[in-house]
Amino acid sequence: MVITRQMEKVLLGLIVLHSFIVGTMLMFFSEWAVSFAGWSGADPIFFIWQAGAFHFVLAAGYIAEYRRSRSIDLLLIAKTTAFVFLVGGSLLADTPWSVWFSGVADGAMALSAFLVHRAVQKG
Repeated sequence: MVITRQMEKVLLGLIVLHSFIVGTMLMFFSEWAVSFAGWSGADPIFFIWQAGAFHFVLAAGYIAEYRRSRSIDLLLIAKTTAFVFLVGGSLLADTPWSVWFSGVADGAMALSAFLVHRAVQKG
């Protein structure tokens, strides 16, 4: 199968959409989001809002970097860091299901973006 730049753009768009949705949930539906994720209470709320804003910044950064240089370095750094932090944290402490799930999902996004980007680069 030939992997095209258009396929890479679709994958990047889906990853950006994921970050935007998570950011929206954390910023505007904080209580529901943390409850759904398995936590009890959203206090202090500031840090949950901050995590939402962080997701918006990353989504914008992924788009800006790709448009400017066709690079995905920021995405790979962010998703790999999230994978290590979340999976590592779930192995070291008793955490809700969402921690390991999010870690695995971030790792899958990083790996798929890396493989698709490499295939497009080889052309």
